[in-house]
Amino acid sequence: MNARPIIGITMGDPAGIGPEIIIKALGDGAIYDICSPLVLGDPGALELAIQDKSTLKIREVDGPTQAEGIEGKIDLMPICRLEKECLVPGFPRVQGGRAMMDCVAKAVEMAVRKEIAAVVTCPINKALMQQAGYPYEGHTQFISGITGARDYVMMLAGKRLRVALVTIHCALKDVPFLLTTERIFRTIVVTGKALFQDFGLKDPRIAVAALNPHAGEEGLFGPEEEEIIKPSMEKASREGYNVKGPFPADTLFFRAVQGQFDAVVAMYHDQGLIPLKLLHFSDAVNITLGLPIIRTSVDHGTAYDIAGKGVADPSSLKEAIRMAVLMARNRGKTGGQRSEIRDQANCFSSERKPDEKKQK
Repeated sequence: MNARPIIGITMGDPAGIGPEIIIKALGDGAIYDICSPLVLGDPGALELAIQDKSTLKIREVDGPTQAEGIEGKIDLMPICRLEKECLVPGFPRVQGGRAMMDCVAKAVEMAVRKEIAAVVTCPINKALMQQAGYPYEGHTQFISGITGARDYVMMLAGKRLRVALVTIHCALKDVPFLLTTERIFRTIVVTGKALFQDFGLKDPRIAVAALNPHAGEEGLFGPEEEEIIKPSMEKASREGYNVKGPFPADTLFFRAVQGQFDAVVAMYHDQGLIPLKLLHFSDAVNITLGLPIIRTSVDHGTAYDIAGKGVADPSSLKEAIRMAVLMARNRGKTGGQRSEIRDQANCFSSERKPDEKKQK
């Protein structure tokens, strides 16, 4: 691996804050100390985001081999050249939706071919994505589809806490029906493998959150802990994973932040993300585990209400870039070696239940 890996950064929706946070993040020379950023996007959108007093320059390139990674010059692969009416901050257009997805597709293609070390994505509008002809729920499902990844996990991470989710975007009332022993087991496996391969942890400590208050109180408050969660953990333990729980969520996250665990497996979206965002509202990173490539993302949306006003915070993008570099370096160290933890990431690919297809 090169001393400074090439990190592909997709612009997101050009009408959102993606272009602005890219300009701000790449105005920080510290980013160039660790990587060679390559932006995939629209030249007009990036130019509009450069403030009058900035000395930053846009340098168009044909591909990763031309990226120089020189502070003050943003290497940009022009994936599209949209009309001015498609670049008005705060007013998304379908043409912009197609462009934002073309950027992601090209970045993933280059990552699969190992022309870049990782992909970092800026925020997209999911409804706009579908209007543009991409029938996916979001970045994660789109990328997993084009890379052929069958089993993947969403992790949100900051310096003090990492949370992997068993279920993601679904109604709270559906969570108990979506939880299965196989799904929880797979989440533990994918998380454990990634902690070893991408985070450099030799024996990662994984804590599993209970679904019900007091971890079900031996079935008094619900059967899921005894019937679903514990069997998944027992199986993971037999496979060599250092997994503990299920712990009541009201105490677990405090223990994790104190350093007792390297990651928490949460049963549903808000169970994991409320404590995560309480600690890391501005600097959390969204990571897709289980892909053949490295993909990190900002942990926020397009923020149309502040787009073009110059007030967007680039902290999450900076952390997403740093996380991508860390993961690329760790993955480079392990190379093609098999983890001490057994590779079970695809063991349930052929057994996925209908509800799991709907979830993804």
